[in-house]
Amino acid sequence: MSQDTVVLSGSGAANNAVRRPDPVTEPRVVRWILTGIALLFLALFLALPLVAVFYQALSKGVAFYFESLADPDAVSAIKLTLLTAAIAVPLNLMFGLAASWCIAKFEFRGKALLTTLIDLPFSVSPVISGLIYVLMFGAQGWFGPWLADHNVQIIFAVPGIVLATIFVTFPFVARELIPLMQAQGNDEEEAAHVLGASGWQIFRRVTLPNVKWGLLYGVILCNARAMGEFGAVSVVSGHIRGQTDTMPLHVEILYNEYNFSAAFAVASVLALLALVTLGLKLLAERHMSAELASARDVPAHAGPVSKPSAQSTQPAAQSVQ
Repeated sequence: MSQDTVVLSGSGAANNAVRRPDPVTEPRVVRWILTGIALLFLALFLALPLVAVFYQALSKGVAFYFESLADPDAVSAIKLTLLTAAIAVPLNLMFGLAASWCIAKFEFRGKALLTTLIDLPFSVSPVISGLIYVLMFGAQGWFGPWLADHNVQIIFAVPGIVLATIFVTFPFVARELIPLMQAQGNDEEEAAHVLGASGWQIFRRVTLPNVKWGLLYGVILCNARAMGEFGAVSVVSGHIRGQTDTMPLHVEILYNEYNFSAAFAVASVLALLALVTLGLKLLAERHMSAELASARDVPAHAGPVSKPSAQSTQPAAQSVQ
């Protein structure tokens, strides 16, 4: 009797699993229409402009394309862009790790204020952020006379470009790590602490491996914004050709001079960097989603699931009979 009951309950569970309703209730026609609208939107506003950039860049031939990229001013703009990103991204990486670890793992006074300040560059115009640095470090700014006396130049020089880039990009790493660390909880860190691990060992061997893909995701976004930033950099750079022009600023100068093919040639390099960034972003996003799913589904205290042996199941079967 009990065996029949087990079989019936098992078949009932299977039927319930088969009859589970589809979470998407819209008709198939509606799904196809919505998908088509989304694809059309992407084609018009993303794919078509991207194709136009490369078409215009190669309109005068491949030789002119590489000649435009080999121009000394273009080379200087590319070098300055890479240098700015190479300085800003590691600094934002360190800040993002420290801020996200403090916010996700500890309770302290001023936590809400710190979380709000991290989002400040998202709500402030990049032009305003550039003007803030001009107000502070410009010739007529708060620290301008002191900097002039010590022969230190920040505005209209590389340090000002780096500072403006850091300001507009510092939320990206922290904003990617905070929800990931909060979802994973503190169980593993507490277990490592009980086992005698130091704070640095816990961070290096427990926390950091758990967030490595989220960290890469934030670094990719930060790097993309650093290389493509225009507003804040245009205010503090001074547009000194061959000295303080980044790639976006150099594209603007060439375009204003009606040198369209050269402008689009430099813009195509930015587009290629954007495509590479998109590919790395998708890879990091996939791994980060898998880590979030595993962190939510598997509790930290769960041990390995062992299969019952044949000897242990045999008495149970005899008792059922």
